Order: sequence, then structure tokens, then C-alpha cells
Amino acid sequence: MTSAPPREPLLDVRGLSVRYEPRLGPHITAVDDVSLQIREGEFVGLIGESGSGKSTLGTAILQLTERPGRISGGQVLFEGMDLAAMDEDALRPYRWRDVSTVFQSSMNALNPVTRIEAQFRDAIELHSSLRGAAVTRRIQELFDLVLIDHRFIRAYPHELSGGMKQRVNLALALADEPRFVLLDEPTTGLDVVVQREILENVRALQEQQGFAVLFISHDIGTVMDLSDRILVMYAGRIVEEHATDDLLREPLHPYTKGLLGSYGDPRQETVRITYVPGRPPDLSLPLIGCPFAPRCPERIATCLTDAPPLALLPTRGRAGGVQALAVDAGEAWEPPRVACHVAHGQRADPPDPELGPITVRFAGPAFEKSVEESDEALAADVLLDVAELSKTYRSREGLRTRETLAVDDVSFQLRRGMVTALVGQSGSGKSTIAKMVTGVETPTAGRITFRSRAGDLDVAALRGRALRGYYELVQMVFQDPYSSLNPNKTLEYILSRPLKNHRSMKGAELRAAIDELLERVALTPAPRYRGRYGYELSGGQRQRVVIARALAAQPELIIADEPISSLDVSIRAEVLELLHRLVADSDVGILYITHDLLSARMLADEVLVLHEGRLVEKGRAIDVIRDPEDEYTRRLLEAIPNPFADIYR
Repeated sequence: MTSAPPREPLLDVRGLSVRYEPRLGPHITAVDDVSLQIREGEFVGLIGESGSGKSTLGTAILQLTERPGRISGGQVLFEGMDLAAMDEDALRPYRWRDVSTVFQSSMNALNPVTRIEAQFRDAIELHSSLRGAAVTRRIQELFDLVLIDHRFIRAYPHELSGGMKQRVNLALALADEPRFVLLDEPTTGLDVVVQREILENVRALQEQQGFAVLFISHDIGTVMDLSDRILVMYAGRIVEEHATDDLLREPLHPYTKGLLGSYGDPRQETVRITYVPGRPPDLSLPLIGCPFAPRCPERIATCLTDAPPLALLPTRGRAGGVQALAVDAGEAWEPPRVACHVAHGQRADPPDPELGPITVRFAGPAFEKSVEESDEALAADVLLDVAELSKTYRSREGLRTRETLAVDDVSFQLRRGMVTALVGQSGSGKSTIAKMVTGVETPTAGRITFRSRAGDLDVAALRGRALRGYYELVQMVFQDPYSSLNPNKTLEYILSRPLKNHRSMKGAELRAAIDELLERVALTPAPRYRGRYGYELSGGQRQRVVIARALAAQPELIIADEPISSLDVSIRAEVLELLHRLVADSDVGILYITHDLLSARMLADEVLVLHEGRLVEKGRAIDVIRDPEDEYTRRLLEAIPNPFADIYR
């Protein structure tokens, strides 16, 4: 039996390199000799940690690289035409009509002062012969495609939700029926249900209209859920290319194995996941050997001196190492490509246990223990008691007063040394509850009692000095570690502020306390980190500093508001493990706010599911995952991308 010849590529990237060359500061090779092909109708995913070069590669393919970046070598062939060799005038006919994109931030991708209709008219009239009523009909067709009511056509962007804005961005990208669409983190910041709806919509449109897709994301589960083929990027290079199903069952590169280890079976009593320790290399320095070698447990001597080429591995793939042709699809099976000396058959030494990956086990022992205790012991252990809590917002609309019920009769308790997760979509009331717990918002009804060691506090009644004292007991860890730290201050200064303000420390005592905090969040040796700035750290390291700052005041409660949603999948595991260890080693309580039931399962002892301000389900994390009672909880679970779901079954 012979296989059909492979189709000619629609997009053919050959030896593409991109360098950033600022006037001041080091020069960085962000994309290094990358070659890839995408055929008509293919859905290809590109994954890797932050800083691996994914977005830089995407902007270079679109010819949108801005100074101080420049394409320093290679070709970007679209149907044989080299886009990299064209000037702006020559590129203009290709953009929107043949090559289009959906950018990362739906909040910033639309012109805020222009009606949506005008933005569509600009894109359509510039690249087609449609005018007047024909353009209006085309806009209506596009809104129908992305399931948005026509009444929003003349709206301004601020009148739409985040999910609706991203649907509009998708419709705008498809306005001129392009043949290739680049999706660069298109659902970052959206909750799982909205994300699922948008991406399923993208996949359905892609299958219906036949355009090719390159989907860039650090959310590996989402990419693998949608893609036919996966490219794995590390340190500016493609290190593995594999059909999605084969990659899940038989990853070849040690880096890919580490990324996939960040998923675990949530139905098990104890969830085991792994993460890759260490940091990607400094791309301003010359890379010698394999760039992953310093973090690789399978490395051999050759890895330290010779960079492995990305080469075909014809004897592997198709889930079990057997070459099986996709004859019913009428296409040839293409063997995977991998840049790894060991994967290509060179003898490996025994794995180095010091290099990882690191295995983390998540369970809920505190909750298991608490259910066996007496009612008196449980009552004494309550840290936060929320009773019949409601919040109504009132706003003026002309002569009318509009009321919005954000939280409706919510009650729960959080115990010391435990994690309680508030789970739900955007707008479900999670952050409103957090604001009321911190005293930023006042409840319309109900009561919040904080049972501190010094006595019970009615949070809504706190004012002045009493409220400032309460802020020492309750600390926040925010969603975005990149904006949570002052970029102009060292870590020593950042950590010294709460120590001085809340604990009156100075001199040698202050320095020792800063070192202790850094060591507590595993930033060791502490003297190495004291003088660093936030921009010198990875996302995971920045979030560790944010947690250390929260711990500086010796709080009894930490409110963690989506603390991992903007982090890479491997770094998420690090931060979850740190929070898990903090609870295990102390009696601090954590109120964990998230839209991700899987991370809640790993970290939390108890899960509270919120929907439209009401508490619809409550129970042990594992019970909620295994056997959800409410239909809304089932929707949340179904929306979570889990590439291993079929394998777990």
C-alpha cells in the first residue's frame, strides 16, 4: 500500500531568525533558524513557556516585527511568495485578505472611540469591492458566524463583555475570508466557559471555511484540544513537531515530557503532577550545545557541546512506534521531528535525579482530618464566617436607578490551615465577595465575621485604625505578577515595606526577615535575589515574591485572586505547590478565587461553586470533580481543556 503525496504547504517558513537589537542593552536572538510548514485547512498549535519566542515568531510571520526587532535571516513563503522580502505596499494586499490575525488582548484590540460597524467597514472596503448595503449584509453575516446579536453592530467596544469583544475580533479577522489565520493567545484572561465557546466556534468556522490556523498559547490543554499537529518551542527554536494524538501518548523531547507532566488525573484521591525546574537560558548570551541541557535529566555529554538539529524520526509516532498511514484521510503519515540527541538513539546515561522534573502531590488532608473532629473543635477552628451575604450595586440611568444583584445570600466558613476555593465564571460574584471580605466593599445584607486570635471582628463595621489593623491579618495575592511589583524597586525594598509598616523592623533584623521570606518561597540563596528587580525574574518567580510580600505581615488569611491564570502551565504547578506547602506548614487560611476547577481540585480542601451571585454547589474538592450535582458545575468541568481525558478513561 502506498501513501498519497503530501499537499504543498500554504505557508512555508524557512530558516527564520529574529533579533532584538536595542541601542542600549544586550542583543537577543529571540527566534533562531526556525523552519515550519502549514498546509491549507490545517490547525497547528505552537506551545512553550513564556519567553520561548512564540509570539515573536508569529509577528515575524505576519511581517509585524517592530524595532528594535528585525528579521535577521530566512524566508516566509506564502504560496511561494516571500513575505519577508516585500515592502509595506506589496504586503498590503496580503493582510486581512490572505493572512489575518486575532491578537491576544480582546480589551485592547479594538478602537475604543469608534463604533464596531465602522471598524468592520474599514477592513472590508479596503480589501474588497463591497460597498454600502453589501458591506452591511457582510457584517451581519460575520456577526451570525460568531453568534452575536446584530444590535451590537453599532455599539462601542466598552459596551461589550470580554468574550463578546473577542468574538468581534474573530469576526474582524475573518471579514475578508483569509486563507491563513494566526491566533496569538486569543482567550487569555477569559473564563473557561467563554474560552471554550469561542474556541469551539473558531474550530467550527475553520472546518467550515477551510482556512489554515497557527494557534499560539501557553495553555497546552487548549492547544491540544483543538490542533491536528503540535510544534513545541524552546529558547527560540522548534524542539519537537508531532501529531497531537501521538504527542500525548509518546512525547519525544524531555522538555515536552516536562510540560505534559503538568497535567494529572483530577479524579484520583491524590493528584500527582510534575514541573520542569530551572529557567530558560539567557538568549542574549551565545548558546552552546542543546539549550535545554542545563534543565534536562536525560542529557549526555554531547548535549553540552553540540546543538541537536530538528530532524525526522521515521521509526516513531502513531501511538506506539508503528508507521501507520492515514489512508482513509487520503494523506501520508508524516513522522515526527525532534531536536534531541537521546531521542535519535544516542545512548543516555541514567537520568540525573537532581535535574527533575519535580513531582508534586496534591491532596486535601486538612479537610479529611476536620470531618472527624467534634463540632466544638470545628467551631474553634473557623477563621472566616460568612453568613447570608448579599451585595446590590446601584447606578443611575437618567432619572432611573438601576440595581444589579452581584451576590445573593451566600454563606460559608473557612477554617485555619485550609484552602476554600470560590469557583465560577466572570461575573459570578467571586471578586465581589473578596472585596467584601477585605473591607473594600460593604455588604448590602449579611455578616462577615473574622475570628482572629485577638477576638472576633465584624468586617463591615471596621473603620480607621481598626480597619488598618485588619489589613495586617488579611493579605492579597493578585492575578498578574507582572503588574504586582514596582519595576523601579528592588526585591529588598519591596519586601521591606510591609516589614517596616506592620512589624516595625529595621537594621539587621529587617535584613534577616527579608532573607527568611525569600527562602520561605524558595528564592535561594536569598542574597542573590535581594538586589534584583522584578523585570529580572520569570513570571513564577515574580509570583513567589508577591506571596512573600503577603506573608511579611504574618497574616491569618490570604486571598489569592486568580494567582496562576496568567502563568505558564509548568509555572502554575510551582506556584500551586508553594501555596500548598504554606498551608501545610502553618495555620494560615487561603480563600482561592478561580474559574479553573482543576486547579481548585489540586489546591483546595473545599470548593464553593458560584453562579450569578448564588452558591449552587459546595463540597469536598474531589467530590465536586467526581460527582457534580449542579448542572452549572458540570458545564464548568466540561469547559476545562484536558488533553489526557481519553487516556485517563
